[in-house]
Amino acid sequence: MENLFENQDIVDINIEDSVKASYLDYSMSVIIGRALPDAKDGLKPVHRRILYAMHDLNLTSKVAYKKSARIVGDVIGKYHPHGDTSVYDALVRMAQSFSMRAPLVDGQGNFGSVDGDSAAAMRYTEARMTRIAEEVLRDLDKDTVNFVPNYDDTMKEPAVLPTRVPTLLLNGSEGIAVGMATKIPPHNLGELLDAILHLIDNPSAEAIDLMEFIQGPDFPTGGTIFGRRGIVDAYNTGRGRVRIRAKHHIESKAKKDVIVIDELPYQVNKARLIELIANLAKDKQIDGIAEVRDESDREGIRVVIELKKEAMAEIVLNNLYKSTPMETTFGIILLAVYNKEPKVFNLPEILNIFLSHRKTVIIRRTIFDLEKAKARAHILEGLKIALDNIDEVVKIIRASANDTEAKDNLSSRFGLSAIQSQAILDMRLGRLTGLQRDKLEAEYAELMLLIAELESILRSEEKLNEIIKEELNEIKEKFSTPRRTEIEDSYDEIDIEDLIPNEPMVVTITHNGYVKRVPIKSYERQKRGGKGKVAVTTHDDDFIERFFVSNTHDTLMFVTNMGQLYWLKVYKIPEGSRTAKGKAVVNLINLRPDEKIMAIIPTPDFDESKSLVFFTRNGIIKRTSLNEFSNIRSNGVRAIVLDDADEIVTAKIADVQTQYIMIFTSLGQCIRFELEKTRDQGRSTRGVRGIKFKIDTDIVVDADVIDSEEQEILTVSEKGIGKRTTIEEYRLTNRAGSGVIAMKLSPKTGNIVGEVLVDDTQDLMLLTSIGKMIRVDMQTIRKAGRNTSGVIIVNMDKDDKVVSIAKCPKEDEEIELDENGNIIRYNEDGEVIESSKEQEENLLDIIDNKEEE
Repeated sequence: MENLFENQDIVDINIEDSVKASYLDYSMSVIIGRALPDAKDGLKPVHRRILYAMHDLNLTSKVAYKKSARIVGDVIGKYHPHGDTSVYDALVRMAQSFSMRAPLVDGQGNFGSVDGDSAAAMRYTEARMTRIAEEVLRDLDKDTVNFVPNYDDTMKEPAVLPTRVPTLLLNGSEGIAVGMATKIPPHNLGELLDAILHLIDNPSAEAIDLMEFIQGPDFPTGGTIFGRRGIVDAYNTGRGRVRIRAKHHIESKAKKDVIVIDELPYQVNKARLIELIANLAKDKQIDGIAEVRDESDREGIRVVIELKKEAMAEIVLNNLYKSTPMETTFGIILLAVYNKEPKVFNLPEILNIFLSHRKTVIIRRTIFDLEKAKARAHILEGLKIALDNIDEVVKIIRASANDTEAKDNLSSRFGLSAIQSQAILDMRLGRLTGLQRDKLEAEYAELMLLIAELESILRSEEKLNEIIKEELNEIKEKFSTPRRTEIEDSYDEIDIEDLIPNEPMVVTITHNGYVKRVPIKSYERQKRGGKGKVAVTTHDDDFIERFFVSNTHDTLMFVTNMGQLYWLKVYKIPEGSRTAKGKAVVNLINLRPDEKIMAIIPTPDFDESKSLVFFTRNGIIKRTSLNEFSNIRSNGVRAIVLDDADEIVTAKIADVQTQYIMIFTSLGQCIRFELEKTRDQGRSTRGVRGIKFKIDTDIVVDADVIDSEEQEILTVSEKGIGKRTTIEEYRLTNRAGSGVIAMKLSPKTGNIVGEVLVDDTQDLMLLTSIGKMIRVDMQTIRKAGRNTSGVIIVNMDKDDKVVSIAKCPKEDEEIELDENGNIIRYNEDGEVIESSKEQEENLLDIIDNKEEE
């Protein structure tokens, strides 16, 4: 047999090395060229090529549809040498509103359904771009992105698209490459753009800051995400898992409950789900289901599950969540290609890449427009010279033998460039009229302004950012839609509240941020003037700063000095003894550095008829509907926009009974005005002025909401002096005034610490700077006029002072009286001392006399 390899140059190689090299080339081709999206425009190569082919065909949203087969043919023939089925499948998915949060293809015909039905063949369906897809391709013809050769080097295609839309997170992406995979969920466009706008002004913003705007994934099919831990993990590390449940409601029909599924988890096949539920009911694996039927129509999904008479809907639902895709898990992997390298990104990195891409696109677009404007201005300058010397120009042209000679003669005579000379030769005689000359002058002036503006953009980072903001706001106004997927905190199937007694607790928080709850019965009531018991063991650099009495089932809203609001169930706060240190509050809520709790507000619900009223140190007041804070987020929300050097002092709930607002300052001023003088404002607003200070160094220390003038208010000073005064003694004024004197102050009293609304059915609790908590019967505190100091409520040690006060319910014990009906007082050793009304009045006189001296 003839040796076919005779006289051939044969090279021996190691087959193992050859296979490794070949497989590496293949894997990189799959990673970069097929399976993973680009971090800049968020598109895989096939999707980018489909859009570019439609751009070539001018298939905008305003023209007639074209057959999908024509589009697929162009994609395969020009840019994507792969099977037509895979390209058509990609095009179909881009048109499905249940697959993409913002479809990029507008399809006409059968493009599939949530039941898993396949799309019609490409020869039957038609397509064109959607309006938002045009924003992905906008400015492509202005040299905004690099173009690369296609697969056979016969034409060019864009390496990325100059998208104005953060497509990667908007529509998400899924793909399995070699040794890696990506799974990015869809998001809400409005939330993404708000986060990017925030990032422009705050380049160092972290994931936790951006989550104030981006709640989490927003799937096109809606549903409910349970739990936020997976979202936080994904945005911080690029990897996380979220649990999605179908959204449902329960109807009653002929003494039976009916479960109606309104929305499905993302990528759940409705037909298969119904079949699975029916089989589970038939096989008795889930009891209580009588019938399952699909009543879905073009208005939306409606899967009806009729229950048997004895069945409990909650139990059936729990079984359905366990056994069917009514509850699914979405594993998030934020993997994308950046500069030809695959990488897992966190949320700030992805948004910064998009922002950087937009800056590059705008700079290149500006350079393109600038060069074009300069080129046109250059021609106009030549035309102006020609018009100024028209007779001589005509003479030179007529004397020239040909165009080349004419151009040379014009250039040498007037110092024109070849381009200007050619423009003069191409000029029609009609341009010689006076009107046309005026138009030329006007066009040149406009070009000069445009050139100056474009050059200023290239010089100014600030102007560049303003352009990005304008374009993002324009996209938001045109295309943003309400969130479809709700996000709720994760709860076990058995509500833990059912296992916890609903009882009053004292919640304390120290200056250094340690929190605990203690049953209120742990504190024995003291007599007025007593020394009290130690409420918590504190270090030399720490003291109790805030405390509150609330029930274990209540939701606590934590308002911080920086204007953030956080939520926490009372029973989630660790219970401790009276002397226990407590747990760092940063381990319970996601406080930022230097944030301090200023108000802890319990609420059983978030009724829209109620308002949350915020008071700041500098006298600003803001009122916001309580319903604005019903969407609980683990990372909190911004409740108010604060001025520089201002901070929150307290916050209160106002309901339908509330009539007045009262604000107290450290130096003894108080203002009372009607609640109606303020109106509800959104969360991201500043508020209005509540009180005007008489002395610049004065500050607001406390404030309250008032239901009636017949109520009493208790004011307490640093030295333990206090008094009860009826509200009507505080003159009603307009908002933003200076108010009236709230308390007669002196070195013996110290400044005002705070106030509480009280009555004789309540006790007063005081906290001192060294950690003592004292409980006093309200009936032992004397009523006094507005412009007085008051009585000694608690005897203070030399280096101690009152730092906070609050009210709490009475304990079931009688008040001790002597035979004359006067309250019996005790000294610190528990011995009875004389206590009469006359003695109290003498004590008050002594204090007032000291002030006069």
